[in-house]
Amino acid sequence: MKIAIDAMGGDNGHQVNVAGACLAINEFPILEKLYLVGDKEQIIQSLDSQKTDTKKIEIVHSSEVIEMNESPAMAIRRKKKSSISIATDLVKEGTCQAIVSAGNTGAAVAAATLKLRNLKGIERAGIASPMPNEFGTCYLVDAGANTEAKASHLVQYAIMGSVYSKEVNGKTNPKVGLMSNGSEDEKGSAFTKEVFSLLKKSSVNFVGNVEGHDLFARELDVVVCDGFTGNILLKACEATAKAVAKWVKEEMLKTNLRKIGAQLVKPAFKAAMARGSYEEYGGSLLLGVNGVCIIAHGGSSSLAIKNAIRVAKESVAQQLNPHIEAEIQNQSFQSLDN
Repeated sequence: MKIAIDAMGGDNGHQVNVAGACLAINEFPILEKLYLVGDKEQIIQSLDSQKTDTKKIEIVHSSEVIEMNESPAMAIRRKKKSSISIATDLVKEGTCQAIVSAGNTGAAVAAATLKLRNLKGIERAGIASPMPNEFGTCYLVDAGANTEAKASHLVQYAIMGSVYSKEVNGKTNPKVGLMSNGSEDEKGSAFTKEVFSLLKKSSVNFVGNVEGHDLFARELDVVVCDGFTGNILLKACEATAKAVAKWVKEEMLKTNLRKIGAQLVKPAFKAAMARGSYEEYGGSLLLGVNGVCIIAHGGSSSLAIKNAIRVAKESVAQQLNPHIEAEIQNQSFQSLDN
């Protein structure tokens, strides 16, 4: 298995991408080669400090980087020698089976959709972001690939999310919810009501409307929404988790007695934080493109990059995209029959 890494992507520089790639090579024997795309000299310097089999690493030089504040589609067209663009080309030409990037999310989406194109039958790709809850992991689709969507797009998000949950995560009959402002069937906007009607007729295990808090308190495997709503929800959840963690730490250090107690609960606190950490989940999958594309958090550490590579590895190994195409085709035949 060969995977391309956007070595220059992310807030923490090429060092964490190189270190994460080395961790992955050491842990996952199935990886035949990782292609590190970026500034060759910088990557070589970072590799010198790593203990790994460099025979499994190939460096592909790129002279440009797409910054976080650049217009994604324009930058992809203009900066053809950027790390994300060249890494995506490696998948397009068949050299690699997947790409991992912690860089500009919009650029990663634009590169994948423009260069790899969508799978047969897919209207729009969607980002599936893992949302840990007390029952396991729920995937929010779309978490920001497209700010606007048609009802049919959300139905396809539901199908793709279900296939991912089934084929990669081993769920037998994934439960799918529709994000709305109430759990009752009649709740929602004209748009969500249209989606609701289509989902009830679809092949997925649709359990109805769900509210924001259901992401963490209800047994769900996939929740669908438009990318505008999904991205706001994702960032609000992330910010809330950080704020609560900060408040807890501040309160634990206010008195000497609390400081003593803090030492006792520190292991449990760290374990609880790890359950919801993007470092453990690795990255979000761009569902619907003709190639596996993993979008890692911009602030990813080497551990997060390693786990993003793991997500890519699992998706390729389980032949996710062929399963998605088959299910989309099956859904189309069902629609014709109805």
